[in-house]
Amino acid sequence: MPRGSKQAYTDKQKRQAEHIEENYKSHGASKKEAESRAWATVNKQDGGGKKSGSGRKHK
Repeated sequence: MPRGSKQAYTDKQKRQAEHIEENYKSHGASKKEAESRAWATVNKQDGGGKKSGSGRKHK
């Protein structure tokens, strides 16, 4: 999987990033900056991309 790929993220995480990005854009951030901040926020909340499955480490 190449760097920057959003394949490892769940649909919920992708939707969250979309909503966060729209909020940043409405507050005057550029598209690139808004996208970057949105994914950083999702990563901070969830610890990066996840896939469902048993035996995953919990914080």
